Amino acid sequence: WETTDVNMGKIIFYEEKNFQGRSYECMSDCSDMSSYLNRCQSCRVESGCFMVYDRTNYMGNQYFMRRGEYSDYMSMMGMSGSIRSCRMIPMHRGQYRMKIYERENFGGQSHEMMDDCDNIMDRYRMNDCQSCHVMDGHWLMYEQPQFRGKMMYMRPGEYRSFRDMGMSGMRFMSMRRITDMC
Repeated sequence: WETTDVNMGKIIFYEEKNFQGRSYECMSDCSDMSSYLNRCQSCRVESGCFMVYDRTNYMGNQYFMRRGEYSDYMSMMGMSGSIRSCRMIPMHRGQYRMKIYERENFGGQSHEMMDDCDNIMDRYRMNDCQSCHVMDGHWLMYEQPQFRGKMMYMRPGEYRSFRDMGMSGMRFMSMRRITDMC
């Protein structure tokens, strides 16, 4: 019997646009790609989903990459710099649950979500979300309604303060589950 791991992902980064130049194949998290490539101008996601970051150690602007070819993702996504780190997103089977809070440290009004929310103001009358607790599944949180603007990848865990995570001045107004849409 041959078994395949459903959590396996594979992404190939290229130094030049249109999949040219040196390449680096990645099947897990990589906190600093500079030891493999001088820069990264295109990539191909062969399987799975990844978050890529324009700074090392999973910092800076984040971009969600699903299966496909990105021949010049810098202009496609409006990235100012190169990809410096990436994180593989494991696929989740089962229910999704996240509790969002209006204030830091789980304060203010709160709501438990089990599906996507395109606008927390319309659905919950919340005009801010400053902390959350992800119980089940992996989520993307967006700065603007309708899943637009800057995003942040949320794994299961407690997030007491988005400001302390370097997201000061950012408000999250919509949330989406990362499902096996890759």
